[in-house]
Amino acid sequence: MFKIKTFGNGLRLVSNKLDSTQAATVIVLVRAGSRYENKANNGISHFLEHMFFKGAKKYTNTKEVSEAIDSVGGEFNAFTGKEYVAYYVKAAGSHIDVAMDVLSDMMLHSKFDPAEIDKERGVIIEEYNMYQDTPMYQIGWDFEKLMYGDQPMGWDQVGLKDVIMGVKHEDFVNYKNALYVPKNVLIAAAGNVPDDLENKIESYFEFPVADQTLFADKLVENKENRNVNVKNKKTEQGHICIGVPAYEEEHKDHYALRILSIILGGNMSSRMFLSVREAKGLAYYIHTGTDDYTDSGVLSTNAGVDLNRVDMAVSAIIDEYKKVADEKVPEQELKKSKEFLKGKIILKLEDSEEYAHFLGKYELLYGRARAPEEVLKKIDEVTTDDILRVAKDIFDMKRLKLAAIGPFEDEERFKKLLI
Repeated sequence: MFKIKTFGNGLRLVSNKLDSTQAATVIVLVRAGSRYENKANNGISHFLEHMFFKGAKKYTNTKEVSEAIDSVGGEFNAFTGKEYVAYYVKAAGSHIDVAMDVLSDMMLHSKFDPAEIDKERGVIIEEYNMYQDTPMYQIGWDFEKLMYGDQPMGWDQVGLKDVIMGVKHEDFVNYKNALYVPKNVLIAAAGNVPDDLENKIESYFEFPVADQTLFADKLVENKENRNVNVKNKKTEQGHICIGVPAYEEEHKDHYALRILSIILGGNMSSRMFLSVREAKGLAYYIHTGTDDYTDSGVLSTNAGVDLNRVDMAVSAIIDEYKKVADEKVPEQELKKSKEFLKGKIILKLEDSEEYAHFLGKYELLYGRARAPEEVLKKIDEVTTDDILRVAKDIFDMKRLKLAAIGPFEDEERFKKLLI
């Protein structure tokens, strides 16, 4: 069973010792994603994530950070989301001190050297360009801009080129000091962790007591009356994303929504895959999924489709939305999708990193870590009535939005397909 510890300065630790693995992961999660930005610093959360690996007090440059982890055969990485960022090191349990030493050094003592900042600008600009050149990735961001409009939830995490090229040392220091404070940080550890983990965490992560001074803007209604966004780009394949507003992560129907997305397009035996790809041959990749946030959510289907039959593909995807809202799914289809979701969760939790992230995310965002068994139970409780009720609720065709990337010049053709 997991344990939660709150230290005197407000820093929280959630941990679970797992007998099934010799590996251990320590992950630092911070409520400091792109929702905490404004137009003047859009992209700083992601840029800061990069800069933490560029040298601190003990490990003074990228080479020393890498060598410390490589020398014990460990792995390290980080990611920036809209609502939080995370930094982790995974290694054999016998080397967990190395993980804590590296992470605490970068969290507490990063230098944000101006010379390193200038070098990293080029790296991030190339990352930005990579996404621009990869419509399969970019389509999701274009859809979120369409869904949320001109506010932090609708902006890319990579940020704006002008910000990337202009952000300075003091901007990183100020942003870090505003958000990387004990009450806004959570550490999660899972796997072969030592019995004295709490003492070690308290010793390594001596965050200075400070107040959080930046907060995420509340989500506002997107009043832009747009349901289609088309990006004209020379491609060999049309990339589309079609979806609707859905539920926040703690909504009572969250797991019914997740299962609905699997029924529609979550795997190779899903409705979208069998109908749009296999039966009609309209797409290579097609997938339906959800994006779940603390105060909102989205269900959408992404597909890479034949340029000559884009209209057919859009109509086929919308038809599947309509069908699942018209009649109950068969019990066997529901059971298959529930077992698929439970199986994927169980497989992921074999990894100490995934387990630590699972515990940490819920405690960070909602103040309530939960055991995997609780989640699996909620999945089991979903019924065919729940699926139908959720499908009828979210698939109001007036709420449909569509983003497209390809050699398309006529936005009106896509608007007509949504009517």
